[in-house]
Amino acid sequence: MNDHEPVVDLQLDRAHSSRIYDYFLGGKTNFLADRMAAGSVLGVFPAALVAARINREFMHRATRFLAASGLRQFLDIGTGIPTRPNLHDIAQDVAPDARVVYTDNDPIVLAHAAALLHSTPEGRTAYLQADVTDPEGILGAPRLLDTLDLSRPVALSLNALMHFVTDDGRDRAHGIVETLKSALPSGSVLAMTHATADFDPEAMEQISKIYANAGTGLQFRPRAAFARFFDGWELLDPGVALSHQWRPDRPEDATHVTDAEASCYAAVARKP
Repeated sequence: MNDHEPVVDLQLDRAHSSRIYDYFLGGKTNFLADRMAAGSVLGVFPAALVAARINREFMHRATRFLAASGLRQFLDIGTGIPTRPNLHDIAQDVAPDARVVYTDNDPIVLAHAAALLHSTPEGRTAYLQADVTDPEGILGAPRLLDTLDLSRPVALSLNALMHFVTDDGRDRAHGIVETLKSALPSGSVLAMTHATADFDPEAMEQISKIYANAGTGLQFRPRAAFARFFDGWELLDPGVALSHQWRPDRPEDATHVTDAEASCYAAVARKP
């Protein structure tokens, strides 16, 4: 960490999406405001704990698959509070020389970033305090460029992130993802999940209000809008699926929750 980075306000009196997610995953790095918001979400969508877990499991499966397929560079934006196994644990278990850059905008993730930096001797990990709404800042950050070679394929992970980017009538979320995609060379991949209101619109509308009251915008997107994030890239089998149905480790894992309980699309695509 840079000794000259300014002291930041952790804003523990306000709920933050990464700390709410940490609570859903059974973590300990969450505070009263986060737990109150999480409790409100569970009141209208009791499956939130299941949805968070299966979303995390998708990241594990996708990372394992991509590392086994030869990817050695990973950019994980919207990392969240460290919860083992983290992305680098999975990738470096398959490929010890894998390099991983994590980014998040929650200052408390920065406080816990040391847990993200335990790389294998052969590989490397780095953490960047940044916001996905400034993709150029992420792509040009010295810490990223010191760790990843953007002339070689990169696996871009946007896990449960882009539904926190509202379009505001400007198609902002798709523009951000296109900026990130365009900076990556042929052979790169995009692994992404995104919450949807396609299966339980009433509950999702209530969740949007809960997050809005906590100061966080949410925009759930339908299947077609999610698929558009992958425009120009080749979707890998099985294409767009619900998070628990994307290459499950066991066939029964694809049927143990309902579509409405998952309420999250997932896909992986490769740049031609």
